[in-house]
Amino acid sequence: MWGPQQKAQALETPSRISDGSSASSRRGVAADELRRHNLAVVLDRLHFSGPLSRSELAERTGLNRSTIRDLIGELIGLELVEEGPGVANSGPGRPSPVARTRPEGAVVLALELTVDSVAARTVGLGGRVYDERREARPRGRFSPEETIEDVTLLAAPLLAALPEEHRLVGVGIAVAGVVRRSDGFVHLAPNLGWHDVALGDMAAAALGIDRVMLANEADLGALGEYRRGAGVGVGHLIYVAGEVGIGTGIILNGSPMLGSAGYAGESGHNLINPGGHRCRCGAVGCWETEAGEEALARRAGLPEGVVGQALLDELTARAGRGDRITLDALDEVGRWLGLGIGNLINSFNPELVVIGGLYSQLYPYLESSVKRGAEESALEAPGKMAQILRCELGVNAPLMGAAELVFGEVIANPAALGDPVPGSGSAAPTSEKHSSRPASVWD
Repeated sequence: MWGPQQKAQALETPSRISDGSSASSRRGVAADELRRHNLAVVLDRLHFSGPLSRSELAERTGLNRSTIRDLIGELIGLELVEEGPGVANSGPGRPSPVARTRPEGAVVLALELTVDSVAARTVGLGGRVYDERREARPRGRFSPEETIEDVTLLAAPLLAALPEEHRLVGVGIAVAGVVRRSDGFVHLAPNLGWHDVALGDMAAAALGIDRVMLANEADLGALGEYRRGAGVGVGHLIYVAGEVGIGTGIILNGSPMLGSAGYAGESGHNLINPGGHRCRCGAVGCWETEAGEEALARRAGLPEGVVGQALLDELTARAGRGDRITLDALDEVGRWLGLGIGNLINSFNPELVVIGGLYSQLYPYLESSVKRGAEESALEAPGKMAQILRCELGVNAPLMGAAELVFGEVIANPAALGDPVPGSGSAAPTSEKHSSRPASVWD
């Protein structure tokens, strides 16, 4: 199990980065590039570890004390960090000053677009959640225009409630579809009925914000759990979430596995039962036809109209009463889910498989059958290495991943931010829409 102690150790692992005194040993690296890199290292550590003294930052980054002092000063000037007195100890002398992020110095609007709901969250640097809202919407209200209208209305009061002197640095959007990350173009979102939608441009225009970043919701669920949830300190992780279909986000050695065009992770359409049901994609026997939302409703004997949160509520209520048909349905779906997870374990040898989406809400009833199914299909060696855990962030994992997607860009080059605009709600300008951000492992 990845408990608090292991997570703390993971966050404390120092990143051995050269400081300014060793710049000459790094051939071809200009001084300003090295400083930008070191600035990002310090801000990244404060963003994820919380308040730290200069000596702690030096220990955890490998930078010397004078370099840390200068970098902290620069981050304070950028209004991203503040420094104050630390906790007094029993020894002589004054306590060392402690640096901490200023949440209002960089705020992200995170959005999630799913079949049954839209959600919004405002998150400040350091992971502070200011506010969030989730709103169910009827199936059929799926057009991109309606969706953008819905999230704009949902986000408006959250943005209005932010601290007066905040700096909105961008918008991160999690969408259930195949997304081109470079410009937020949605190639395909089958459960929403979308084909070739320039959603990034639409969101930027509607919200009046230049920096808009999109990614697949399962990929961002994986990122959220990797950065802030069950996957902290884990290098090899698979996130499996169920809604209408099944989505997976895969992290290998700390980097996302996206494929050559960003299409990787569509595991819900892996063949798992050749004699099974026809899928919306046109194939027969896809994983989601045996373990997705429709399979749950079908096996539990529920009518077609019971979907989304209503389905979860009904299943939970029936299972809580000990209804045998419902419990058998959950057991069977859990086994199919586990069989598919076992295949992923064989393919990617993860340390951890995180269960999210509707599965996380039903996990008390699914856990034993999921693990049983995984044991049936996974080879012994990789199967023993992989833990299967319920996600820690719940339904909000993609939202937190969407926020971290934008923070990753900000942290990579904090000096590029504009000044805070009191009460305006405007994002810091970028020199070139969408494509202006520096290269990142999450691109």
